[in-house]
Amino acid sequence: QVQFEESGGGLVQPGMSLLLSCTTSGNILLADAIYWYRRAPGSPWNSRDFVAQMRETGEKNYADSVKGRFTISRDNDKDTMYLQMNNLKLEDTGVYYCNTAQIRDGTYNLSPFWGQGTQVTVSS
Repeated sequence: QVQFEESGGGLVQPGMSLLLSCTTSGNILLADAIYWYRRAPGSPWNSRDFVAQMRETGEKNYADSVKGRFTISRDNDKDTMYLQMNNLKLEDTGVYYCNTAQIRDGTYNLSPFWGQGTQVTVSS
């Protein structure tokens, strides 16, 4: 199974930035898309909200709440994906997870195996 390990989270004040990293045990070049998700405080352990997607073509999509502030990217040589988070807001607080997907039956299907995530806390 593909394994994910997220890092780079921390405690920051609103308006500051963080760069999250995700190393994978697989080759991200083989993925049809890479993703970042997050779990907001108080949400169930298996509840994750979409944050960002980067397709194999390079096309990027973002949740409306982070559009213009977050940037997803990847480094194929390092099998690593990144999430650059700028102008962080209180609502960005949560545990951030990375994942990859393959297209099956016309849809992007995420790996069911999630990492532990990295905690991002935005507080004034």
